Amino acid sequence: MPRTTNLGAVYCNPNCRAESPSGHVSHFQGELSASSGLTSPALSGTIDRPMKPNDFKVRMDDLVSLCKRRGFIFQTSEIYGGLNGFWDYGPLGVQLKRNIKSAWWRAMTQCRDDIVGLDSSIIMHPRTWEASGHTNNFKDPMCDCRETKARYRADQVRVLRPKDDGEGLIFAFMENDRGPAEKKIRKLGSGDASNYEDLPLPEIALEDYPRIVGPDTRTPGTLTEPRAFNLMFKTYVGPVEDHSAVAYLRPETAQGIFSQFANVTSVSRQKLPFGIAQIGKAFRNEITPRNYTFRSREFEQMELEFFIRPGEDASWHDYWVEERIRWYGTVGLPEGRMHREIHGEDELAHYASACTDIVFDFPFGTQELEGIAARGDYDLKQHQTFSGKSMEYFDQENNERFLPHVIEPSAGVDRIALALLCEAYRMEWIPKDGGEAVTADPDQKRPPEGFEQRTVMRVAPCVAPYKVAVFPLLKNKEPLVDKARAIYGALSRRWMSFYDETGAIGRRYRRQDEIGTPLCVTVDFDTLDDDTVTVRDRDSMKQIRIPVAELEAYVADQVEFPSGE
Repeated sequence: MPRTTNLGAVYCNPNCRAESPSGHVSHFQGELSASSGLTSPALSGTIDRPMKPNDFKVRMDDLVSLCKRRGFIFQTSEIYGGLNGFWDYGPLGVQLKRNIKSAWWRAMTQCRDDIVGLDSSIIMHPRTWEASGHTNNFKDPMCDCRETKARYRADQVRVLRPKDDGEGLIFAFMENDRGPAEKKIRKLGSGDASNYEDLPLPEIALEDYPRIVGPDTRTPGTLTEPRAFNLMFKTYVGPVEDHSAVAYLRPETAQGIFSQFANVTSVSRQKLPFGIAQIGKAFRNEITPRNYTFRSREFEQMELEFFIRPGEDASWHDYWVEERIRWYGTVGLPEGRMHREIHGEDELAHYASACTDIVFDFPFGTQELEGIAARGDYDLKQHQTFSGKSMEYFDQENNERFLPHVIEPSAGVDRIALALLCEAYRMEWIPKDGGEAVTADPDQKRPPEGFEQRTVMRVAPCVAPYKVAVFPLLKNKEPLVDKARAIYGALSRRWMSFYDETGAIGRRYRRQDEIGTPLCVTVDFDTLDDDTVTVRDRDSMKQIRIPVAELEAYVADQVEFPSGE
């Protein structure tokens, strides 16, 4: 049976199985080459980084601007006008995503012996999607506006309907954005939004649709009746585009795991309970992609299918909810910003016995990062039926065969990256005469007199795109440049590092603050005398002197994954 663990402990024990997730080992302490002069002695006194929710009021427009300006995220095909629902990750964004995936893979496979990995293909046999139910059931309700030609996912539209439910107009709006509808009420309706009830669009009777004023129009009766729309991208395999060649881009990675269950069980010699983990691209032809990268048509998933004995669903479901919440803490999302949303019986899929969503407070509303579902034996049973191949597990100890049940934690890489960016983004006012920084007012264009403003991305060091930046104090002093280059070369063999010799030191610090680099190392004239460097911390802006011989160990203590307790 599962039991809970101390924070981080399960993430660093390579011999850990879920029945006993308690031990741990320290993080790796490799050495740089002897010629670099950097070694790895044990260090104490690391900088304290208390994790608490960001109290800065993040505006998405500001964050989107920074992400483009600094190379986190670009609109795809921007030179051709872009393509809605698709995004490209720039030099910093791709490294952030890589670090998120590495953290998840490390927690799921490297630090446990009861989970193995898989990388299944994006295009699978079309019968896969018949078995999973996607071909017939993976649909969203869609409606159109005849006037504006806008298209909406009906279950993401809400309405304000007169409480007396008479003949008055009904005002539609996109969920979490009532403002435009309330303005229309003041001009076209009764004038008082308190006289209206807030309802989801699907609850409105079709005969009342002529009374609905759409989200982007002032004319009633322009919304079409909802119709089903399949979200899978269709393609063809081979040179002939006929019915026999139809295939689909996978809408999720999970079905590749289920279809390979028998093979993985055979070769990995795993015994229940055990899991199969996968990270990969998935594609959904979303009706209305929105909220930046949160809801896209091409995205990455991190999914685990954890196979268990029938009857153990409830305890394992609770176990994985707690494990996943803990993992989010290790990558920099504080529990104060995270919530659990437990699905009621009327919200569960017919085959599921439990489902909990881990949600995050985004600037545009509280939205799902990950779902943990107890799916029973539905998936294996479906693939067994449609393929004619046995998916049963043979228990040698009890000499019995049965279909395992499964717990599925399913997370979105892009959503986690966006959550980390939202949580990390801050504007601060720094007293020019020293003292503690204060949170800036985003509505005030200039800082108060006696303050200067800085933008900082307080990304958790273990997932920050760059771990350390190295600067020579002056770029025209060859001994400083040579020493800085040597230190940079040594550090970059272990971590993503950044070298910068252009501009004043203060300006270089600000550039690194804005992209989330936790540490900056400055080589100055004292370095040439005593072989020490100045190390400046991003969050506190404090500076300390460190011997070059101790630098690698210090950086490791500050930026590597937590090793547990």
